[in-house]
Amino acid sequence: MASRETSRVANESDLARAVRKSLDIYFRDLDGERPAPLYDMVIANVEMPLIQDILERVEGNQTQAAELLGMNRNTLRKKMKLYGLL
Repeated sequence: MASRETSRVANESDLARAVRKSLDIYFRDLDGERPAPLYDMVIANVEMPLIQDILERVEGNQTQAAELLGMNRNTLRKKMKLYGLL
């Protein structure tokens, strides 16, 4: 099992390693406290800066941003409202 784990981690992207490292820190810092719902927390902490960065790169063009993100423009606008980016 350890060799499979080592192989999986060795093939991870930089982003995956950053998430794994952040989760390790998060759990270490809990100090016995109960964790927050992790999925929503991780998605929000990745999705918002991703959307912000892409919007900056396309100079606010929502159609181009949606295309780069692989979502339709209405979905992008919904997420922008959710994160206070509109």
